[in-house]
Amino acid sequence: MSDIIVPAPAARSHSHSHSHSRRRWIGLLVVLTAQMMIILDSSVVNVALPAIQHDLHFSQADLTWVVNAYMISYGSFLLVAGRLGDLVGRKKIFLAGIAVFSVASVACGLAEDQAVLVAARFTQGLGGALASATVLAFIVTDFPQPLERARAMSIYLLVTVGGGSLGLLLGGVLTQTLGWHWIFVINIPIGALALLAAVGLISEHPGSGLRQGADLPGAVLVTAAALVGINAIVRASEHGWLSGYTLGLGAVSVVLLGAFGVRESRTPNPLVPPRILRLRSLIGSSAVRAVVAAGMYGVFFFGSLYLEQVLGYDAIRTGLAFLPQTLAVAALSFGITSRLVSSFGPRRVLVAGLATMIVGLLLFAWSGDGEHVHYFPGLFFAFVLVGLGAGAVFMPLLTMAVANVVPADAGLASGIVNVSMQISAAVGLAVLGTLSSNRTASLLAEGRTPLDALAGGCRLGLLVSAGCVAFGLLLAVTVLRAPRTMREAAGIPTQPTSEPALPEQPISAP
Repeated sequence: MSDIIVPAPAARSHSHSHSHSRRRWIGLLVVLTAQMMIILDSSVVNVALPAIQHDLHFSQADLTWVVNAYMISYGSFLLVAGRLGDLVGRKKIFLAGIAVFSVASVACGLAEDQAVLVAARFTQGLGGALASATVLAFIVTDFPQPLERARAMSIYLLVTVGGGSLGLLLGGVLTQTLGWHWIFVINIPIGALALLAAVGLISEHPGSGLRQGADLPGAVLVTAAALVGINAIVRASEHGWLSGYTLGLGAVSVVLLGAFGVRESRTPNPLVPPRILRLRSLIGSSAVRAVVAAGMYGVFFFGSLYLEQVLGYDAIRTGLAFLPQTLAVAALSFGITSRLVSSFGPRRVLVAGLATMIVGLLLFAWSGDGEHVHYFPGLFFAFVLVGLGAGAVFMPLLTMAVANVVPADAGLASGIVNVSMQISAAVGLAVLGTLSSNRTASLLAEGRTPLDALAGGCRLGLLVSAGCVAFGLLLAVTVLRAPRTMREAAGIPTQPTSEPALPEQPISAP
């Protein structure tokens, strides 16, 4: 009788483990492909705005709605989208988001009317919120080991931070060679492939069920508060910060937010459980991320404005000018930042990165003071320093944000991290844009040439952006506490979840 060879249990286990690990990484690449599409779309539009204005006959005031419609819906639905992922399953919410985003991209690409384009952009924002709010949650739940999670976060940050400047280059190439419609059409095949791949490759983690947090009134209140508040912010430069329109909408938003707070304190199944808001690491890192993001958006906004309108760069040259920033982020994302965090601790790396960003922004403001400026060396090294700073900043912030988040709340935490950045972008652009415009107007009144006045306005915007990052540095050294162990940095509870967590104790950064 021939022997029957049975594989050793250890071998079978190793093979299964290897297959599961490979599936997780392929799933991450699929998720991040969709994330890249969404990130690119938020920046690719900027360089196409003049062409869109010309073809669809937008007024200067109405043109802002091509950007604002997306920003308002995206920022408003992130929190609810993240919580829905926890409750009904993150894979379902992610697939729904990609589907909505792709269909809306079809409408954008075919738009021949102002109203259709603005409505389609609003719908794109909704789809983007549904998909993006679950991406960080996938990383938290699928990569519990510190080294694996660090690698996954590095790739995630390369996509989210570097994608913005790549979007400027891609938008310039598509707009100049094929036309502005193609910046939306290109999303359709990418979205379709991501959708098909995600169905088979992304694992579903069953949600806790709608009964565990199906707070419909709370969802309506917080979404309405965000919609009204972000609308007031993005239109403040048009109506004035102290106008009845801005103050009135701001008051309505505050009232709605207050009603949401009352609702959450009284309902047995809150949309935002109080335990989430007590996580100092999550809320503190989100606050730092918010002000730093405002500074980063200042680089994109004023950098593009200065290069195109003052130095006369075309859309492609503008995108190429930002390339050193993207390459610097990429260089740090391939393991360098994670090794620095392991060696020196997240807070020290964060502080060093913030200081580097401040130097880069100040160098940009100093090098760009005038209309007769050479790109190299001043502007080149400014972009490099900002990129190095960003590559060193966002990884530690994410590490601290998810350090104490349990998997059941990963979607909501992801929504909080993303919404802090989105709202800060809206506030930052509105405030920075107003200050810059006022400075330009005052320089014109003094008799400066239009280009010199515009350069002066951009310079002030960059200086205020540096101030935002400096405020983030102050918050980092006074508010944030680094995870005490690499186990905490991975987001793994240091004690059984059935026992109450001990209050966080102040510690010094490792």
